[in-house]
Amino acid sequence: MTATFWLKALQLIASLGLLVFIHELGHFMWARIFGVRVEKFYLFFDIGLKKLGINWDGSLLKFKPKNSDTEYGVGWMPLGGYCKISGMIDESMDIEQMKQPEQPWEFRTKPAWQRLLIMIGGVLNNFLLAILIYAGMVYYWGEQYLPYKNAELGMEFSPAAEKIGFQDGDIPLMADNKELKYLNGDESQAMITAKQVKVLRNGKDTVTISIPDKFIFDVEKEAKDGGETFMDYRMPVVVESTMPADGAEKAGLKKGDRILSVGAVEAPDYKSFTAQLMAHKGKTVPMAYERDGKIDTANVAVSSAGKIGIGLRPINQIYKVESKEYGLFESIPRGLEMGWTLMVNYVEQFKYVFTKEGAQSLGGFGAIGSIFPDTWNWYSFWNITAFLSIILAFMNILPIPALDGGHVMFLLYEIIFRRKPGDKFLERAQMVGMTLLIAVLLWANGNDIYRWIIKPFLN
Repeated sequence: MTATFWLKALQLIASLGLLVFIHELGHFMWARIFGVRVEKFYLFFDIGLKKLGINWDGSLLKFKPKNSDTEYGVGWMPLGGYCKISGMIDESMDIEQMKQPEQPWEFRTKPAWQRLLIMIGGVLNNFLLAILIYAGMVYYWGEQYLPYKNAELGMEFSPAAEKIGFQDGDIPLMADNKELKYLNGDESQAMITAKQVKVLRNGKDTVTISIPDKFIFDVEKEAKDGGETFMDYRMPVVVESTMPADGAEKAGLKKGDRILSVGAVEAPDYKSFTAQLMAHKGKTVPMAYERDGKIDTANVAVSSAGKIGIGLRPINQIYKVESKEYGLFESIPRGLEMGWTLMVNYVEQFKYVFTKEGAQSLGGFGAIGSIFPDTWNWYSFWNITAFLSIILAFMNILPIPALDGGHVMFLLYEIIFRRKPGDKFLERAQMVGMTLLIAVLLWANGNDIYRWIIKPFLN
Protein backbone atom coordinates (compact mmCIF):
# COMPACT_ATOMS: atom_id res chain seq x y z
CA MET A 1 0.00 0.00 0.00
CA THR A 2 1.24 3.46 -0.91
CA ALA A 3 2.11 6.32 1.41
CA THR A 4 -0.87 8.20 -0.05
CA PHE A 5 -3.23 5.46 1.15
CA TRP A 6 -1.90 5.60 4.71
CA LEU A 7 -2.00 9.40 4.77
CA LYS A 8 -5.64 9.41 3.67
CA ALA A 9 -6.41 6.70 6.23
CA LEU A 10 -4.72 8.74 8.98
CA GLN A 11 -6.75 11.82 8.05
CA LEU A 12 -9.96 9.77 7.98
CA ILE A 13 -9.33 8.23 11.41
CA ALA A 14 -8.31 11.58 12.93
CA SER A 15 -11.38 13.33 11.51
CA LEU A 16 -13.89 10.63 12.46
CA GLY A 17 -12.24 10.21 15.86
CA LEU A 18 -12.77 13.90 16.62
CA LEU A 19 -16.36 13.84 15.34
CA VAL A 20 -17.29 10.74 17.33
CA PHE A 21 -15.69 12.11 20.50
CA ILE A 22 -17.59 15.41 20.20
CA HIS A 23 -20.82 13.57 19.41
CA GLU A 24 -20.63 11.24 22.38
CA LEU A 25 -19.51 14.13 24.58
CA GLY A 26 -22.86 15.77 23.81
CA HIS A 27 -24.74 12.78 25.22
CA PHE A 28 -22.36 12.58 28.18
CA MET A 29 -22.65 16.26 29.12
CA TRP A 30 -26.45 16.34 29.15
CA ALA A 31 -26.62 13.01 30.99
CA ARG A 32 -24.37 14.32 33.76
CA ILE A 33 -26.27 17.65 33.92
CA PHE A 34 -29.45 15.70 34.72
CA GLY A 35 -27.76 13.28 37.11
CA VAL A 36 -27.84 10.24 34.81
CA ARG A 37 -25.04 7.74 35.32
CA VAL A 38 -22.75 7.08 32.35
CA GLU A 39 -21.13 3.67 32.71
CA LYS A 40 -18.69 3.81 29.77
CA PHE A 41 -17.35 6.54 27.49
CA TYR A 42 -15.34 5.04 24.62
CA LEU A 43 -13.68 6.35 21.51
CA PHE A 44 -13.80 3.52 18.95
CA PHE A 45 -15.40 0.17 19.69
CA ASP A 46 -13.98 -2.21 22.31
CA ILE A 47 -15.37 -5.45 20.85
CA GLY A 48 -13.93 -8.27 22.96
CA LEU A 49 -12.57 -11.57 21.70
CA LYS A 50 -13.72 -13.82 24.54
CA LYS A 51 -16.03 -15.76 22.21
CA LEU A 52 -12.90 -16.74 20.25
CA GLY A 53 -11.25 -18.03 23.42
CA ILE A 54 -9.07 -14.94 23.85
CA ASN A 55 -9.35 -13.26 27.23
CA TRP A 56 -9.32 -9.64 26.03
CA ASP A 57 -12.07 -7.08 26.46
CA GLY A 58 -11.14 -5.15 23.30
CA SER A 59 -9.82 -1.97 24.93
CA LEU A 60 -6.45 -0.46 24.00
CA LEU A 61 -6.60 1.98 26.87
CA LYS A 62 -8.99 2.38 29.78
CA PHE A 63 -9.16 4.08 33.15
CA LYS A 64 -11.74 4.83 35.80
CA PRO A 65 -11.11 7.89 37.98
CA LYS A 66 -11.50 7.53 41.73
CA ASN A 67 -15.08 8.07 42.92
CA SER A 68 -16.33 8.05 39.31
CA ASP A 69 -19.03 5.80 37.86
CA THR A 70 -17.63 6.12 34.34
CA GLU A 71 -14.97 4.02 32.66
CA TYR A 72 -13.15 5.97 29.93
CA GLY A 73 -11.32 4.15 27.17
CA VAL A 74 -10.18 3.67 23.59
CA GLY A 75 -11.27 0.59 21.67
CA TRP A 76 -9.36 -1.20 18.94
CA MET A 77 -11.91 -0.81 16.12
CA PRO A 78 -11.76 2.78 14.73
CA LEU A 79 -15.27 2.83 13.27
CA GLY A 80 -17.09 4.95 15.83
CA GLY A 81 -17.55 5.12 19.58
CA TYR A 82 -20.24 5.04 22.23
CA CYS A 83 -21.50 6.38 25.52
CA LYS A 84 -23.22 3.68 27.64
CA ILE A 85 -25.95 5.36 29.69
CA SER A 86 -27.55 3.53 32.62
CA GLY A 87 -31.17 2.50 32.22
CA MET A 88 -31.38 2.87 28.46
CA ILE A 89 -31.95 0.41 25.63
CA ASP A 90 -29.12 1.21 23.23
CA GLU A 91 -26.62 -0.61 21.00
CA SER A 92 -25.21 -2.44 24.04
CA MET A 93 -28.56 -4.28 24.32
CA ASP A 94 -28.09 -4.61 28.09
CA ILE A 95 -31.52 -6.18 28.60
CA GLU A 96 -30.67 -7.64 32.00
CA GLN A 97 -30.17 -4.15 33.44
CA MET A 98 -33.64 -3.16 32.25
CA LYS A 99 -35.16 -6.07 34.23
CA GLN A 100 -33.82 -4.64 37.50
CA PRO A 101 -35.79 -2.15 39.65
CA GLU A 102 -35.57 1.44 38.41
CA GLN A 103 -32.93 3.63 40.04
CA PRO A 104 -32.99 7.43 40.39
CA TRP A 105 -29.71 7.80 38.44
CA GLU A 106 -31.04 5.93 35.40
CA PHE A 107 -32.08 7.40 32.07
CA ARG A 108 -35.51 5.75 32.17
CA THR A 109 -36.50 7.50 35.42
CA LYS A 110 -35.94 11.03 34.13
CA PRO A 111 -38.66 13.27 32.63
CA ALA A 112 -39.16 12.94 28.88
CA TRP A 113 -37.83 16.44 28.14
CA GLN A 114 -34.55 15.66 29.91
CA ARG A 115 -34.18 12.39 28.04
CA LEU A 116 -34.89 14.26 24.81
CA LEU A 117 -32.04 16.71 25.46
CA ILE A 118 -29.70 13.84 26.30
CA MET A 119 -30.52 12.18 22.98
CA ILE A 120 -30.14 15.25 20.77
CA GLY A 121 -26.96 16.33 22.58
CA GLY A 122 -24.70 14.47 20.12
CA VAL A 123 -26.36 15.88 17.01
CA LEU A 124 -26.34 19.37 18.47
CA ASN A 125 -22.63 19.08 19.29
CA ASN A 126 -21.79 17.99 15.74
CA PHE A 127 -23.68 20.90 14.22
CA LEU A 128 -22.05 23.35 16.64
CA LEU A 129 -18.63 21.85 15.88
CA ALA A 130 -19.13 22.45 12.15
CA ILE A 131 -20.08 26.07 12.82
CA LEU A 132 -17.04 26.50 15.08
CA ILE A 133 -14.70 25.00 12.46
CA TYR A 134 -16.08 27.20 9.67
CA ALA A 135 -15.89 30.27 11.89
CA GLY A 136 -12.29 29.42 12.80
CA MET A 137 -11.37 28.89 9.15
CA VAL A 138 -12.68 32.25 7.95
CA TYR A 139 -11.18 34.00 11.00
CA TYR A 140 -7.73 32.47 10.41
CA TRP A 141 -7.58 32.25 6.62
CA GLY A 142 -10.32 34.65 5.55
CA GLU A 143 -12.05 33.88 2.27
CA GLN A 144 -10.51 34.15 -1.17
CA TYR A 145 -12.59 33.63 -4.27
CA LEU A 146 -12.44 34.19 -8.00
CA PRO A 147 -15.71 35.70 -9.31
CA TYR A 148 -16.96 34.16 -12.54
CA LYS A 149 -16.95 37.63 -14.09
CA ASN A 150 -13.19 37.91 -13.50
CA ALA A 151 -12.43 34.65 -15.32
CA GLU A 152 -11.82 35.79 -18.89
CA LEU A 153 -12.12 32.30 -20.40
CA GLY A 154 -15.17 31.29 -18.37
CA MET A 155 -15.56 27.75 -17.09
CA GLU A 156 -14.81 24.29 -18.40
CA PHE A 157 -17.20 21.37 -17.96
CA SER A 158 -17.07 17.60 -17.69
CA PRO A 159 -18.45 15.31 -20.45
CA ALA A 160 -21.66 14.73 -18.46
CA ALA A 161 -22.23 18.49 -18.23
CA GLU A 162 -21.48 18.99 -21.92
CA LYS A 163 -23.96 16.25 -22.76
CA ILE A 164 -26.87 18.23 -21.29
CA GLY A 165 -25.89 21.51 -22.93
CA PHE A 166 -23.02 23.20 -21.08
CA GLN A 167 -20.12 24.46 -23.20
CA ASP A 168 -16.57 25.35 -22.25
CA GLY A 169 -16.41 29.11 -21.82
CA ASP A 170 -19.91 29.45 -20.32
CA ILE A 171 -20.18 31.78 -17.33
CA PRO A 172 -22.83 30.69 -14.75
CA LEU A 173 -25.45 33.31 -13.92
CA MET A 174 -28.42 31.71 -12.15
CA ALA A 175 -29.44 28.31 -10.75
CA ASP A 176 -33.23 28.52 -10.60
CA ASN A 177 -33.66 31.70 -8.50
CA LYS A 178 -30.16 31.65 -6.96
CA GLU A 179 -27.59 34.11 -8.29
CA LEU A 180 -24.23 32.47 -8.99
CA LYS A 181 -21.10 34.44 -8.13
CA TYR A 182 -18.07 32.19 -7.74
CA LEU A 183 -17.11 28.52 -7.66
CA ASN A 184 -17.61 26.72 -4.35
CA GLY A 185 -19.36 23.60 -3.12
CA ASP A 186 -22.65 25.36 -2.46
CA GLU A 187 -22.92 26.86 -5.94
CA SER A 188 -21.88 23.63 -7.68
CA GLN A 189 -24.53 21.78 -5.67
CA ALA A 190 -27.12 24.42 -6.55
CA MET A 191 -26.38 23.99 -10.26
CA ILE A 192 -26.38 20.18 -10.17
CA THR A 193 -29.74 19.97 -8.37
CA ALA A 194 -31.47 22.91 -10.08
CA LYS A 195 -34.27 22.62 -12.64
CA GLN A 196 -32.69 25.24 -14.88
CA VAL A 197 -29.33 27.01 -15.05
CA LYS A 198 -28.71 30.23 -16.94
CA VAL A 199 -25.26 30.91 -18.39
CA LEU A 200 -23.62 33.68 -20.37
CA ARG A 201 -22.24 32.31 -23.65
CA ASN A 202 -19.77 34.01 -25.97
CA GLY A 203 -19.87 37.07 -23.71
CA LYS A 204 -23.29 38.17 -24.98
CA ASP A 205 -25.92 35.42 -25.18
CA THR A 206 -27.94 34.23 -22.17
CA VAL A 207 -28.66 30.52 -22.53
CA THR A 208 -30.99 28.44 -20.33
CA ILE A 209 -29.97 24.81 -19.73
CA SER A 210 -32.49 22.28 -18.38
CA ILE A 211 -31.01 19.98 -15.71
CA PRO A 212 -32.33 16.36 -15.77
CA ASP A 213 -33.34 14.82 -12.43
CA LYS A 214 -30.67 12.12 -12.72
CA PHE A 215 -27.85 14.53 -13.59
CA ILE A 216 -26.51 14.37 -10.04
CA PHE A 217 -25.75 10.66 -10.46
CA ASP A 218 -23.90 11.22 -13.74
CA VAL A 219 -21.74 13.82 -11.97
CA GLU A 220 -21.04 11.51 -9.02
CA LYS A 221 -20.16 8.64 -11.37
CA GLU A 222 -17.67 10.81 -13.26
CA ALA A 223 -16.06 11.96 -10.04
CA LYS A 224 -15.68 8.40 -8.76
CA ASP A 225 -14.57 6.82 -12.03
CA GLY A 226 -12.16 9.44 -13.27
CA GLY A 227 -11.89 12.04 -10.53
CA GLU A 228 -13.30 14.65 -12.93
CA THR A 229 -15.25 17.53 -11.43
CA PHE A 230 -18.50 18.80 -12.93
CA MET A 231 -17.10 22.31 -13.48
CA ASP A 232 -13.89 24.25 -12.97
CA TYR A 233 -12.28 27.50 -14.03
CA ARG A 234 -10.84 27.41 -17.54
CA MET A 235 -7.09 27.63 -17.02
CA PRO A 236 -5.05 29.84 -19.39
CA VAL A 237 -1.68 28.37 -20.37
CA VAL A 238 0.82 30.90 -19.01
CA VAL A 239 4.41 29.74 -18.58
CA GLU A 240 5.74 30.18 -15.06
CA SER A 241 8.93 28.13 -15.49
CA THR A 242 10.68 25.86 -17.99
CA MET A 243 12.56 22.64 -17.39
CA PRO A 244 16.24 22.59 -18.45
CA ALA A 245 16.88 20.96 -21.85
CA ASP A 246 13.16 20.24 -22.50
CA GLY A 247 11.18 21.33 -25.54
CA ALA A 248 9.90 24.65 -24.18
CA GLU A 249 13.31 25.92 -23.07
CA LYS A 250 15.02 24.85 -26.31
CA ALA A 251 12.31 26.65 -28.32
CA GLY A 252 12.92 29.87 -26.37
CA LEU A 253 9.69 30.03 -24.37
CA LYS A 254 10.05 32.18 -21.25
CA LYS A 255 8.28 33.00 -18.02
CA GLY A 256 5.11 34.99 -18.72
CA ASP A 257 4.51 33.64 -22.24
CA ARG A 258 0.86 32.76 -22.89
CA ILE A 259 0.37 29.90 -25.34
CA LEU A 260 -2.51 30.45 -27.78
CA SER A 261 -2.40 27.56 -30.25
CA VAL A 262 -0.70 24.23 -30.99
CA GLY A 263 -0.21 23.58 -34.67
CA ALA A 264 -3.21 24.93 -36.53
CA VAL A 265 -5.60 24.42 -33.56
CA GLU A 266 -6.43 27.12 -31.02
CA ALA A 267 -5.52 26.06 -27.47
CA PRO A 268 -6.39 28.98 -25.19
CA ASP A 269 -6.89 26.81 -22.11
CA TYR A 270 -5.09 23.95 -20.40
CA LYS A 271 -7.74 21.36 -21.34
CA SER A 272 -7.42 21.96 -25.11
CA PHE A 273 -3.67 22.53 -24.82
CA THR A 274 -3.00 19.11 -23.25
CA ALA A 275 -5.33 17.43 -25.77
CA GLN A 276 -3.25 18.87 -28.63
CA LEU A 277 0.02 17.86 -26.98
CA MET A 278 -1.22 14.28 -26.76
CA ALA A 279 -2.14 14.46 -30.46
CA HIS A 280 1.43 15.53 -31.32
CA LYS A 281 3.43 13.22 -29.04
CA GLY A 282 7.01 12.76 -30.17
CA LYS A 283 6.76 15.54 -32.79
CA THR A 284 7.91 19.12 -33.16
CA VAL A 285 4.96 21.46 -33.62
CA PRO A 286 4.60 25.25 -34.07
CA MET A 287 2.99 27.04 -31.14
CA ALA A 288 1.67 30.59 -31.17
CA TYR A 289 2.24 32.53 -27.98
CA GLU A 290 1.79 36.05 -26.65
CA ARG A 291 4.70 37.92 -25.05
CA ASP A 292 4.50 41.55 -23.91
CA GLY A 293 1.39 42.10 -26.02
CA LYS A 294 2.92 40.69 -29.23
CA ILE A 295 2.15 37.39 -30.96
CA ASP A 296 5.02 35.13 -32.01
CA THR A 297 5.55 31.49 -33.00
CA ALA A 298 8.03 28.86 -31.82
CA ASN A 299 8.65 25.29 -32.95
CA VAL A 300 8.43 23.17 -29.79
CA ALA A 301 9.40 19.51 -29.39
CA VAL A 302 6.72 17.44 -27.65
CA SER A 303 7.97 14.42 -25.70
CA SER A 304 6.64 10.90 -26.17
CA ALA A 305 4.62 11.46 -22.97
CA GLY A 306 2.94 14.58 -24.39
CA LYS A 307 4.99 17.11 -22.38
CA ILE A 308 7.04 20.20 -23.30
CA GLY A 309 8.56 20.86 -19.86
CA ILE A 310 6.75 23.89 -18.45
CA GLY A 311 5.34 24.86 -15.08
CA LEU A 312 2.06 26.79 -15.20
CA ARG A 313 1.35 30.10 -13.54
CA PRO A 314 -1.37 29.62 -10.85
CA ILE A 315 -4.78 30.90 -11.89
CA ASN A 316 -4.95 33.25 -8.89
CA GLN A 317 -1.91 35.06 -10.33
CA ILE A 318 -3.57 35.43 -13.72
CA TYR A 319 -7.07 36.60 -12.77
CA LYS A 320 -8.07 39.06 -10.08
CA VAL A 321 -8.92 37.15 -6.91
CA GLU A 322 -11.08 38.90 -4.33
CA SER A 323 -10.62 38.36 -0.61
CA LYS A 324 -12.44 39.11 2.61
CA GLU A 325 -11.08 39.15 6.13
CA TYR A 326 -13.22 38.41 9.20
CA GLY A 327 -12.92 39.62 12.76
CA LEU A 328 -13.76 37.35 15.66
CA PHE A 329 -17.38 38.49 15.96
CA GLU A 330 -17.86 38.54 12.16
CA SER A 331 -16.59 34.97 11.79
CA ILE A 332 -19.29 33.41 14.00
CA PRO A 333 -22.34 34.41 11.90
CA ARG A 334 -20.38 33.48 8.74
CA GLY A 335 -19.64 30.06 10.24
CA LEU A 336 -23.34 29.65 11.08
CA GLU A 337 -24.30 30.62 7.53
CA MET A 338 -21.85 28.15 6.01
CA GLY A 339 -22.98 25.31 8.28
CA TRP A 340 -26.67 25.96 7.69
CA THR A 341 -26.24 26.23 3.91
CA LEU A 342 -24.37 22.94 3.83
CA MET A 343 -27.07 21.26 5.93
CA VAL A 344 -29.86 22.50 3.63
CA ASN A 345 -27.98 21.37 0.51
CA TYR A 346 -27.32 17.94 1.98
CA VAL A 347 -30.96 17.50 3.02
CA GLU A 348 -32.07 18.42 -0.52
CA GLN A 349 -29.62 15.93 -1.99
CA PHE A 350 -30.56 13.13 0.42
CA LYS A 351 -33.81 12.36 -1.43
CA TYR A 352 -31.76 10.83 -4.24
CA VAL A 353 -30.49 8.09 -1.91
CA PHE A 354 -33.85 6.33 -2.27
CA THR A 355 -33.46 5.88 -6.03
CA LYS A 356 -31.71 3.02 -7.81
CA GLU A 357 -28.85 5.28 -8.86
CA GLY A 358 -28.58 6.67 -5.34
CA ALA A 359 -28.21 3.20 -3.82
CA GLN A 360 -25.51 2.34 -6.34
CA SER A 361 -23.61 5.56 -5.59
CA LEU A 362 -23.49 5.02 -1.82
CA GLY A 363 -19.94 4.84 -0.54
CA GLY A 364 -18.38 3.55 2.66
CA PHE A 365 -15.20 4.38 4.52
CA GLY A 366 -13.15 4.11 1.35
CA ALA A 367 -15.28 6.72 -0.41
CA ILE A 368 -15.06 9.03 2.60
CA GLY A 369 -11.30 8.59 2.86
CA SER A 370 -10.87 9.33 -0.85
CA ILE A 371 -12.08 12.93 -0.45
CA PHE A 372 -9.06 13.80 1.72
CA PRO A 373 -6.06 15.26 -0.20
CA ASP A 374 -2.91 13.30 -1.07
CA THR A 375 -0.81 15.62 1.09
CA TRP A 376 -1.54 16.96 4.56
CA ASN A 377 -3.26 20.32 4.31
CA TRP A 378 -4.85 21.84 7.40
CA TYR A 379 -7.36 23.93 5.46
CA SER A 380 -8.60 20.87 3.55
CA PHE A 381 -8.63 18.72 6.70
CA TRP A 382 -10.79 21.16 8.65
CA ASN A 383 -13.05 21.87 5.69
CA ILE A 384 -13.73 18.15 5.15
CA THR A 385 -14.14 17.55 8.90
CA ALA A 386 -16.79 20.29 9.11
CA PHE A 387 -18.56 18.75 6.11
CA LEU A 388 -18.52 15.28 7.71
CA SER A 389 -19.74 16.75 11.02
CA ILE A 390 -22.83 18.12 9.27
CA ILE A 391 -23.45 14.76 7.60
CA LEU A 392 -23.02 12.91 10.90
CA ALA A 393 -25.48 15.26 12.59
CA PHE A 394 -28.10 14.81 9.87
CA MET A 395 -27.70 11.04 9.55
CA ASN A 396 -27.97 10.55 13.32
CA ILE A 397 -31.20 12.50 13.61
CA LEU A 398 -33.00 10.33 11.03
CA PRO A 399 -35.98 8.57 12.70
CA ILE A 400 -34.46 5.11 12.53
CA PRO A 401 -34.29 2.87 15.62
CA ALA A 402 -30.68 2.47 16.84
CA LEU A 403 -29.91 6.05 15.76
CA ASP A 404 -30.41 9.10 17.98
CA GLY A 405 -33.34 10.06 15.76
CA GLY A 406 -35.07 6.77 16.56
CA HIS A 407 -34.87 7.49 20.29
CA VAL A 408 -36.11 11.04 19.65
CA MET A 409 -39.04 9.67 17.66
CA PHE A 410 -40.16 7.43 20.54
CA LEU A 411 -39.65 10.24 23.06
CA LEU A 412 -41.83 12.57 21.00
CA TYR A 413 -44.47 9.81 20.92
CA GLU A 414 -44.28 9.64 24.70
CA ILE A 415 -44.58 13.42 25.09
CA ILE A 416 -47.56 13.63 22.71
CA PHE A 417 -49.51 10.56 23.88
CA ARG A 418 -48.43 10.66 27.55
CA ARG A 419 -47.26 7.04 27.63
CA LYS A 420 -44.00 5.23 26.99
CA PRO A 421 -43.53 2.53 24.36
CA GLY A 422 -42.98 -0.83 26.07
CA ASP A 423 -39.47 -2.11 26.74
CA LYS A 424 -40.09 -5.20 24.59
CA PHE A 425 -41.14 -2.99 21.69
CA LEU A 426 -38.06 -0.80 22.13
CA GLU A 427 -35.81 -3.89 22.24
CA ARG A 428 -37.26 -5.23 18.99
CA ALA A 429 -37.11 -1.80 17.34
CA GLN A 430 -33.46 -1.46 18.38
CA MET A 431 -32.67 -4.85 16.84
CA VAL A 432 -34.45 -3.93 13.59
CA GLY A 433 -32.62 -0.62 13.44
CA MET A 434 -29.23 -2.19 14.07
CA THR A 435 -29.87 -4.82 11.40
CA LEU A 436 -30.82 -2.10 8.93
CA LEU A 437 -27.72 -0.03 9.74
CA ILE A 438 -25.41 -3.03 9.40
CA ALA A 439 -27.02 -3.85 6.04
CA VAL A 440 -26.49 -0.27 4.80
CA LEU A 441 -22.90 -0.31 6.09
CA LEU A 442 -22.18 -3.57 4.27
CA TRP A 443 -23.85 -2.29 1.08
CA ALA A 444 -21.93 1.01 1.10
CA ASN A 445 -18.55 -0.59 1.73
CA GLY A 446 -19.41 -3.35 -0.76
CA ASN A 447 -19.88 -0.61 -3.36
CA ASP A 448 -16.38 0.63 -2.56
CA ILE A 449 -14.92 -2.85 -2.99
CA TYR A 450 -16.72 -3.36 -6.30
CA ARG A 451 -15.84 0.12 -7.58
CA TRP A 452 -12.11 0.03 -6.78
CA ILE A 453 -11.19 -3.67 -6.76
CA ILE A 454 -13.64 -5.90 -8.62
CA LYS A 455 -14.64 -3.56 -11.46
CA PRO A 456 -11.04 -2.69 -12.53
CA PHE A 457 -10.17 -6.40 -12.40
CA LEU A 458 -13.15 -7.27 -14.65
CA ASN A 459 -12.20 -4.55 -17.10
